[in-house]
Amino acid sequence: MRQIILDTETTGLDWRTGDRVIEIGCIELDGRRHSKRRYHRYLNPERQVDPGALAVHGLTDEFLADKSKFAEIVHEWIEFIRDAELVIHNAAFDVGFLNNELQLLNLPPIETLCAGVIDTLKMARDLRPGRKNNLNALCVEFGVDNSNRELHGALLDAELLADVYLAMSRRQNSLQIDFGSAS
Repeated sequence: MRQIILDTETTGLDWRTGDRVIEIGCIELDGRRHSKRRYHRYLNPERQVDPGALAVHGLTDEFLADKSKFAEIVHEWIEFIRDAELVIHNAAFDVGFLNNELQLLNLPPIETLCAGVIDTLKMARDLRPGRKNNLNALCVEFGVDNSNRELHGALLDAELLADVYLAMSRRQNSLQIDFGSAS
């Protein structure tokens, strides 16, 4: 099965108030193995980045000014994700933003382009109820080295999430039988 680990960075927290996608990072897994295929683009959002978002990802208005607009890359991105299962941490956030971008271009929603969406935040909450389940906490829990992560970045976060997801889903799918002690 082909899976795409996907992450975005945005100008702010709410697409409903005009915030936009400024970075897309995707890592392809084929049969639960890294395929070495990647998709990564910075985007010009045609609006300013909110100071709170800037503090999270460090992507400035000046840096983004000469980047492609979403409309210019949308078809190559769709071809990259088409018919794959998407794996996203806090999927509602990224899917909301991406669906907004698609809707602005009169294109169908992401759910019609891919084979489904797995939310690793929900997976983590099911596996680790009541615990911190952000990407940093999951990296620590599953032994994924995130020492190079000073700021959020879509491609770096997708790479980290790929390793976390593989470890998390391996644990979730493992067959554990407790036969107890023989008397």
